[in-house]
Amino acid sequence: MSTQEPAAVTGGPRVAIVTGGSRGIGRESVRRLAADGHAVVVGYAGSRDAAEAAVRDVTAAGGRAVAVRADVADERETADLFETARSEFGGVDVVVHAAGRMYLAPVAELDLAELDALHRTNIRGTFVVAQQAARTLRPGGALVTFSTSVVGLAFPGYGAYSASKGAAEALTLVLARELRGRDVTVNTVAPGPTATDLFLDGKDEETIARLAAQPPLERLGTPADIAEVVAFLASPAGHWVNGQVVRANGGIV
Repeated sequence: MSTQEPAAVTGGPRVAIVTGGSRGIGRESVRRLAADGHAVVVGYAGSRDAAEAAVRDVTAAGGRAVAVRADVADERETADLFETARSEFGGVDVVVHAAGRMYLAPVAELDLAELDALHRTNIRGTFVVAQQAARTLRPGGALVTFSTSVVGLAFPGYGAYSASKGAAEALTLVLARELRGRDVTVNTVAPGPTATDLFLDGKDEETIARLAAQPPLERLGTPADIAEVVAFLASPAGHWVNGQVVRANGGIV
């Protein structure tokens, strides 16, 4: 049995890496983790201005953050992202892997090049980030990846995207068990319909209203709703939750 205490208890601020931290759920997770006292490395792929704006928001509130460009599917760039967390802030305690790609089409009409792109970002990228997290997270640490409630809801048109996110779910408990004795948790958050630019893009008002009415809470989720779940799983208070897929979706079935 491990007797190691979480890093937050042993001294020094906790350090978080958030991939996809320039927008949507990732950006709100950056803000929320910084509010909890984490120094944050904001990983981004192409939205440099948005990532730097996220950093300014954190520093304006008295926190510490840096932005680092990294393709999560590239093991060298991702390793450099983790190295920046160590060189700038001393280590890594929390990894939130919010970077992702979406493409919707019926299976019969699926562009296989888009399938390959989904695989590269959503599957390979998740494994690359998880690999670095498994190698570097300090005792008391947490890895939080992302799936989607559509894995269970099975909406038409989401086949490729849902399948790619199902890989993150399949990895969750396996990696949690592989990290036995490390005092590190591995969990996946599976949001339902959430009002992000990625979700809203291409949907008409009728479709959005229909999706918003489905949960018993009768609204879309917000990035802040999901970031609260992330913050809990990343905190010492959530450390007994391990190897789980958390469907944060307002009760939609």
